[in-house]
Amino acid sequence: MNRLVSYSIAALIVLSVLMSTLFVVDQRKFAIVFALGEVKKVISEPGLHFKLPPPFQNVIFLDKRILTLDTPEADRFITAEKKNILVDAYVKWRIADPRLYFVSFTGDERRAQDRMSQIIKAALNEEITKRTVREVISGERGKVMNAIHKKVTDEAKQIGVDIVDVRLKRVDYVEQINNSVYDRMRAERVRVANELRSTGAAESEKIRADADRQRTVILAEAYREAEQIRGDGDAKATQIYGQAFGQNPEFFKFYRSLEAYRASFKGRNDMLVVDPNSEFFRYFKNSSAGPAANAK
Repeated sequence: MNRLVSYSIAALIVLSVLMSTLFVVDQRKFAIVFALGEVKKVISEPGLHFKLPPPFQNVIFLDKRILTLDTPEADRFITAEKKNILVDAYVKWRIADPRLYFVSFTGDERRAQDRMSQIIKAALNEEITKRTVREVISGERGKVMNAIHKKVTDEAKQIGVDIVDVRLKRVDYVEQINNSVYDRMRAERVRVANELRSTGAAESEKIRADADRQRTVILAEAYREAEQIRGDGDAKATQIYGQAFGQNPEFFKFYRSLEAYRASFKGRNDMLVVDPNSEFFRYFKNSSAGPAANAK
């Protein structure tokens, strides 16, 4: 009985030792096998692997995926104009050299992020101090990010890290400068608005003057054409009347006398002082005979 218990205990010890020599590497991880703090080998291929049982060899795992370093608060920097700005940036990174990364930080990701934060801040400070606010915000933002990416990449290689991307999320003035910037922007917008308004008023006056000129020209031409047509019509009417009255001159005289009578006696109270035997009443006195009797 005692021998069976001893065999069972021995089997359990052997099994536990064997289990401690096996480990599985996930496809998202690096495995570093070390003995007494010295790195023995780095495993990047997923699968089942073997090692010596502790304390002869131990294994730790490092993430091989792309990680993000995003600072919770924006950092303050001074531009070439001696103005304070707030810059919020983030970095995409991954472990490129697991052995060097482990030697640098003993696998502690927090220490690695702190070190990269220092590197990024130093690169940002070096680039921003050489440029104005306009260049950082819009003019040379691409150049700034490229320069920062290069500097950070060179520094990160020394700690076994590969920088995938560096981006500036936000670049803003500090609160003390925002008000003056907004006032200057508002003044600039007001100036542009006034300039556009004055330009529009000038164009309006120009268009109105041109329209008035065209109106005057059109009316003058229309009046000239109307007078020309009226003159042509009067000439034709005179010609027709002349031809018509020329066929019977006595009738023309009679017709003109009637027109004269109509013009002279418009109302019942009209009074005309003239000799009754004058030529004016020739047809008036002989109205019964008509123009035919006078023609005899």
